[in-house]
Amino acid sequence: MSLDRATLSQAVAESGTVVRIVVAEVQGSAPREVGAAMLVWPGAQSGTIGGGALEFDAAATARDMLARGDRRRVHKALLGPDLGQCCGGAVTLLFEAWDRSALDGLVDDLFARPMDTQAPATPPLSVERLRAQARGSGARPSPRLLDGWFIEPVERVRAPVWIWGAGHVGQALVSTLAPHPDLALTWADTGAARFPADPPPGVTRRPTPDLAAAAATAPADAHHIVLTYSHALDLALCDALLAHGFSSLGLIGSATKWARFRARLGQMGHSADAIARIQCPIGDKGLGKHPQAIAVGVAYGLLREVAKKEASSPAPGDEGNRDDRRAADA
Repeated sequence: MSLDRATLSQAVAESGTVVRIVVAEVQGSAPREVGAAMLVWPGAQSGTIGGGALEFDAAATARDMLARGDRRRVHKALLGPDLGQCCGGAVTLLFEAWDRSALDGLVDDLFARPMDTQAPATPPLSVERLRAQARGSGARPSPRLLDGWFIEPVERVRAPVWIWGAGHVGQALVSTLAPHPDLALTWADTGAARFPADPPPGVTRRPTPDLAAAAATAPADAHHIVLTYSHALDLALCDALLAHGFSSLGLIGSATKWARFRARLGQMGHSADAIARIQCPIGDKGLGKHPQAIAVGVAYGLLREVAKKEASSPAPGDEGNRDDRRAADA
């Protein structure tokens, strides 16, 4: 499990200050594992740390923190003696208040802090060693207590990518992009039968007979690749996405197809500047026409667009720190 920066940022944007409760340690039998977390704010909560009475008391503690303006608490609960739960173990909960300034300070992919507020501010050598190993290998360690410090990986903010079409090129493109940890892939086509029986893990499939209507549900900052089996569907998707908004939009096809689409989209009321945001043809014709060759070229172009967006749009909670990190990396 990871600290979900995007969910936390959205909650802070809507509520100002929220308390995040995370299971920092488990001894014996307990409802949830280390790293399970929930958010609490006045009048509402989301997520779960499990346990019924445990969660009820934890939410009450969080609301008391908000009322008092407290920033941090640690509480150990014996589930049987303290709460009357059938679990025979104990859990240690870490309560932390988050607001915009706290989010702005969340700049690492591995968030570490002492459980004891009286502990030295400098992380112990074991924590620094784990950080170095994570950076060197790209591995994401599980949440854990380490020499009095609680450590959590921070969920990457993944770029939303929508692939429209599950034909040969669509399948090759999804299999090429799916392993990338910074992409959130949604794969849409007109019916479930058009998808392979064993799609890559982590890909969200969207079988729907009305692809143009589904386009309206995509995030406005998503990247799109349109390569359905039908020119009519491709055109309807381009029309819908131009109306909806996008970060980038690539359309498979020839120069002749694109000339026809430009004319049709203009007749539909789209401006020349808006239409020019669509990239067509896509890929690299020098690589050949095999679906995998097309997919490699399209994936390269898409990743360039994602990197361009990332460079111009810092992640939530990261606005004031990107330049500092770049300077440190240089």
